[in-house]
Amino acid sequence: MTGWTWEYEGYDPGGARLRESLCTLGNGYFATRGALAECSADDVHYPGTYAAGVYNRLTSHVAGRQVDNEDMVNLPNWLPLRFRLPGRPWLTPDTAPVLDHAVIMHLSSGLMERRTRYGLGAGRTLLVRQLRFVHMADPHLAGLRTEFTAEGFSGPLQVEAALDGGVTNTGVPRYGQLDGRHLTDVLTGTTAADRVWLSCRTRTSSVRIALAARFTSPAPVADRHDRPRAVQSTRLDLADGHTVTVDKVVALHTSRDPAISDPLHAAVDRVSRAGGFDALLAPHLTAWAQLWRRAELDVPGEAGRILRLHLFHVLQTLSPHTAGLDVGVPARGLHGEAYRGHVFWDELFVLPYLDLHFPEVSRALLHYRHRRLERARTAAHDAGLRGAMFPWQSGSDGREETQQLHLNPRSGRWLPDHSHLQHHVGSAIAYNVWQYCEASGDEEFLHTKGAETLLQISRFWAEAAVFDEGLGRYRVKGVLGPDEYHDAYPDASSPGLDDNAYTNVTAAWVLTRTLQVLHELPEPRRRELAERTGLDAGELEEWEEVSRLLHVPFHDGVISQFEGYGELAELDWRGYRRRYGDIRRLDRILEAEGDSVNRYQASKQADVLMLGYLFSPAELQGVFHRLGLSLDERTWRRTVDHYLHRTSHGSTLSGLVHGWVLARARRADAWTFCQEALQADIADIQGGTTGEGIHLGAMAGTLDLVQRGLTGLETRGGALWLDPVPLPELSSYGFTLRYHGHWGVRLRLEHGLLEITVPSSGRSPIEVHLPDRRSVRVEPGETARLPLPG
Repeated sequence: MTGWTWEYEGYDPGGARLRESLCTLGNGYFATRGALAECSADDVHYPGTYAAGVYNRLTSHVAGRQVDNEDMVNLPNWLPLRFRLPGRPWLTPDTAPVLDHAVIMHLSSGLMERRTRYGLGAGRTLLVRQLRFVHMADPHLAGLRTEFTAEGFSGPLQVEAALDGGVTNTGVPRYGQLDGRHLTDVLTGTTAADRVWLSCRTRTSSVRIALAARFTSPAPVADRHDRPRAVQSTRLDLADGHTVTVDKVVALHTSRDPAISDPLHAAVDRVSRAGGFDALLAPHLTAWAQLWRRAELDVPGEAGRILRLHLFHVLQTLSPHTAGLDVGVPARGLHGEAYRGHVFWDELFVLPYLDLHFPEVSRALLHYRHRRLERARTAAHDAGLRGAMFPWQSGSDGREETQQLHLNPRSGRWLPDHSHLQHHVGSAIAYNVWQYCEASGDEEFLHTKGAETLLQISRFWAEAAVFDEGLGRYRVKGVLGPDEYHDAYPDASSPGLDDNAYTNVTAAWVLTRTLQVLHELPEPRRRELAERTGLDAGELEEWEEVSRLLHVPFHDGVISQFEGYGELAELDWRGYRRRYGDIRRLDRILEAEGDSVNRYQASKQADVLMLGYLFSPAELQGVFHRLGLSLDERTWRRTVDHYLHRTSHGSTLSGLVHGWVLARARRADAWTFCQEALQADIADIQGGTTGEGIHLGAMAGTLDLVQRGLTGLETRGGALWLDPVPLPELSSYGFTLRYHGHWGVRLRLEHGLLEITVPSSGRSPIEVHLPDRRSVRVEPGETARLPLPG
């Protein structure tokens, strides 16, 4: 590895799917996994192509019941390109001797390079080199260049390129009992001597998909149509020591695209007008160069290399092209089929980073939620509540997509899934609305769609909160927190927990912020909003009261994860680690033993500590103060220590949150968790999950750890607030950001000095606040060098 490449040497079938995920190429519109072009889907390889927002719903028969699932669809495979000596088997690394093999991801240019040397016997070898791109300038194009070099022989080579519509969703083994046949009505055709096309549609959502391919070879090209494949073939004459090149350029369109009349016509027209591979490469490289400038990140050493890889995959999933789409944040990127491509709360870890680099993308992702606000209101109404109850898992139309059952692969049993009770996803959406508007200064969004979203989420929390006369406080019952292990009280007949601290505190924050927004709205807009939503003064008074009286449980001087948490049994952590080694998925281990994690003070991931991730110490203390509660530094540190020793880190997000929180609470331990967050996908610490798709929230979260976590960066009140906590392992770094219309603001922290450079423009100066109460104004075109306290 270097700072701008990510390389895998040698062929490793056991690690193929991990590599294919991490070598995915995309452009925000679609992405293709890094499978080798000559390999088909099997137990080793899984080529997959996914377009953002393309879903399909199917009914499967599982464990004696019918189960509906909506999945992000594996689209027709545009990659296939295979080769062989005439009369011999097709060459693949699983069926032929591989003498050398390397895959190199060129991060700066968005190119995947592979080099494989096949042994053909009798001293003959064939060197295959390929370059692949998914075009970052034109989001509907992709290209594959293949170079063949004969070594020790001369003779013919048969090459066959194809578009394959016979694909299914089979990328996640534990979904094997679910129907994965999403495509139907596959048709193929030819438009010119070197061009073929394939069209199909999804079975129930009826999204039409079309691909067109142009195959360029120095020898004549023939085509045939073996449905569901369109095949192009050529016969190359190889000469010893000489290289022969073939190129494949592909266009992809779906019926969800704007400004087209028909996806097949659009794909055929686009591939016909596209330039050759070299001509297409130039604008692709320019687009990537512009992205890297906007998201410049200068972190030294191994951490910097991994962060650059994380940023690469964030940009491939959520690029400026995403701003024109109706899509959310897929938790596993466009890199695989885990979680069925659904949208969870992971945007909570992604949007704060995008806000300060690509605010237009953040705004589009918030539009996805606002377009589904009516569906969320319907869900709340069906539950007997007002306001908006957003789903834990969202897909095409915003209905609840959380599965009814999930498989414990350790026991082989299908178990009820109650994670739809994680209503805190609504608070995550509200938090992102607020953060986006503070970072971008987008008052138009805040006063319109943002205010309406906040209002309906607040209305839901005020409705869900029930006053307890004995406590003199409001309670929220029957929910799940971020922990996810605990979904019920021990031996309870119904799921749900009462007064999850994270849920209640964030609900109080949402109510408070919504009241602030409504108060600051221009009067005509406030009147319009009140008229359309039926909001009145009495409801606002109720929100004010609930925001001050939500119950937050404590036990033994620490914040309780939920009411009754302190009464649960302690787990023999040492004993379970000795018996099982990796106990990240402690819930599965206990269930397989006939036990339940609900009985123990044991968490999958950060829950209460998420409060320290979302809010600065001062803001969190302010929320508790508004609730009439004291949260001094000693109580918070005790709370951190309590949960630090009772968390199995069964989520890639857990190490990230703990690293963020410990940077301020227990700095000596912070880097261990930061390292775990950095390694989560590249080392596949969850034991095989990365091959099913990257963990986008964890990747973006590590970027935000550098951007906001270690700098203490807050965007509030029209100013930048900074309170750095440099770690010994990461005390010197820099990055650029976009703030209130200023492009390319540079921040650099090094040796107790903060340097801020504001590019020249006609905009107002940026106000910067430091923890010693200093504030400076940095004019456009100026650089401020500020010594940091301590």
